Amino acid sequence: MRTRGHAPVIERAVARFSKLGEHGALWIALSAAGAALDKGRRREFRDAGVTVAASFIANQTVKLVVRRGRPDLPGLPPMVHTMSNRSYPSAHATTSVAGARALSPLLPAPPLYALAAALTLSRPYLGVHYPSDTLAGAVLGAAVAELRR
Repeated sequence: MRTRGHAPVIERAVARFSKLGEHGALWIALSAAGAALDKGRRREFRDAGVTVAASFIANQTVKLVVRRGRPDLPGLPPMVHTMSNRSYPSAHATTSVAGARALSPLLPAPPLYALAAALTLSRPYLGVHYPSDTLAGAVLGAAVAELRR
């Protein structure tokens, strides 16, 4: 993913898109918007946002324990700045899968999971995660979402 499909315009677009996933911001915003707009399901939307926040906390806890460094590929520097040098597991993947899972009973599931997959795959494309980081993040996000059901 780091060596194919890398035209400057695509790289800039993916980098901008990937920012939506920082700290689960997009998923928390979707949850907050749902809570604000749908009074009948306010509690469910709020709970989805709490699930995303819980998944981020779980992710950061694992990162502190594992302490895996980010990819360092000769001639292929990362295309975006990250808040930390810890790579495993991917917080974008964790919060995206948790968000999609938590919101899928409330909103159409296919677009949620497509968005989660795109955000997850943006990270190895940008050179800030190994594929195993994103896989582990996705599994962690799914587990947190299931435990909160």
